[in-house]
Amino acid sequence: MPAVPHDSLVFLIFVVFAGAAVLTTLALYTRQSMLVAYMLLGFLVGPFELKLVPDAHMVSEVGEIGIIFLLFLLGLHLQPKSLINLLRRTMIVTVASSVAFAIISYVVTFYFAYTHAESIIIAAALLFSSTIIGLKLLPTTVLHHRHTGDVMISVLLLQDLIAIIVLLAIRSAGTAGGTDWHEVLTIVLGFPALIAFAFLFERYVLMRLLRRFNHIKEYIFLLPIGWCLSLVVAAKLIGLSPEVGAFIAGVALAEHPISQYIAENLKPLRDFFLIAFFFSIGATFDPHYLGQVIIPATILAVCILVLKPVIYRYLLVRSGEESSVAWEVGFRLGQASEFSLLVAYLAANSHLISEKASYLIQAATIMTFIFSSYFIVARYPTPVATSEKLRRD
Repeated sequence: MPAVPHDSLVFLIFVVFAGAAVLTTLALYTRQSMLVAYMLLGFLVGPFELKLVPDAHMVSEVGEIGIIFLLFLLGLHLQPKSLINLLRRTMIVTVASSVAFAIISYVVTFYFAYTHAESIIIAAALLFSSTIIGLKLLPTTVLHHRHTGDVMISVLLLQDLIAIIVLLAIRSAGTAGGTDWHEVLTIVLGFPALIAFAFLFERYVLMRLLRRFNHIKEYIFLLPIGWCLSLVVAAKLIGLSPEVGAFIAGVALAEHPISQYIAENLKPLRDFFLIAFFFSIGATFDPHYLGQVIIPATILAVCILVLKPVIYRYLLVRSGEESSVAWEVGFRLGQASEFSLLVAYLAANSHLISEKASYLIQAATIMTFIFSSYFIVARYPTPVATSEKLRRD
């Protein structure tokens, strides 16, 4: 019988999902977080340990599709008018919290003798919260959590816009020619153009197709996926993040009565790719750098885990939210972000920061992912809670 090469797609899928099935079974028996099990699996079988997956790049790319579908499904639940009102309410909260988080991270890293430029980039990387952990662990079955989710989505969307600016600045700083004003102009003009196209195409094309063929389930499954990925590609062409394109695609369909049916049908597909995303986080971390960054990374992680909920709670209460909602949003957003990993990778490739600084960002981010997900699963209702009392879909 011929051997299956370790770099084949079949073997890769086998390792990720068979391994995840084993580790999550152990995690559930021991009342641990399933998300942490996925990351641990990636670390164990990735290129730095057992080397069953010698190159985690392919898994990382597959995992990005999970983020895309997550944002698409979130958009399907959010009416455009509600979204606009929420963005207005949380604008000050998002900007003020981002500035506060950046200052805290800058002070810590500068104290540990990182350069001024590295401290700025590390601070920019760690000001975001995780869309994946925040919203993957949020049930939407009751009104309270729907409102909590709406507040979180509005904060995360505004952070996405800040992230686009940060990534653009890093790309420009890493280019010998300096700022690419053509790229800036493309984004500024392309963003509203993409929104206008999405809503016009939905009204005059998608709406008619859905009405005519809504009795064919396979078509209702296929058409939204094609629509989502089309806007993802369009967003990338004009310099926006794929997640922004996916979210716009979802919001454009949100007013259609069939949007909830589409969302339910796409959840298994989203979860399939999100498992690959968390696996890739563990697989891409090189433990050889851990000894050099463990102390500042731990301090940064503790600052994020402790101070983010407090700052979010203070700002949200000031904006009119109830204290209980403000605390819950704060804890659910009390970690670093997948954008933090992207900033670390891009800045290191552009030679703006050292490998050591890049792994500092990665180590702090992964620590916050682990402990934040543990805390949320143990204290708040989630779809993957180990306690029957807290499990909500």
